[in-house]
Amino acid sequence: MTYRNPVPAVDIIIELIDRPHRPIVLIERLNPPHGWAIPGGFVDYGESIETAARREAQEETGLVVELIEQFHVYSNPNRDPRQHTVGIVFLATAQGKPAAGDDAKHLDVFNPWQIPDNLCFDHDKILQDYLRYRFYGHRPGLEP
Repeated sequence: MTYRNPVPAVDIIIELIDRPHRPIVLIERLNPPHGWAIPGGFVDYGESIETAARREAQEETGLVVELIEQFHVYSNPNRDPRQHTVGIVFLATAQGKPAAGDDAKHLDVFNPWQIPDNLCFDHDKILQDYLRYRFYGHRPGLEP
């Protein structure tokens, strides 16, 4: 019997706490789908989601992050055009100068009012939920 299960992934919203307005780090993807994305990636076999989040953050941004909380889980089967993934999103903080690494073509730091429009996957929804939570304390609801 062959099983087709969703693939677990992590996304890490990294706030730079040593800068005014606590901007967040986004990467411009080198590989398809192209566009801006929250740093993250797939969980390796035998790895906890927390370890995967710290590893992916460091691989893609060069930053050592402190995970603050598990924010929300996104599981829409169409969230990633490559395959069905379940994304566990973490809120994290870091200090220092991030640098593009791993599969990042470019990296930049964005204040909440400067987030680019051309976001990959479902990262526009994730960042809308994050901003509502950060500024108004509203947690995302369950997906339909």
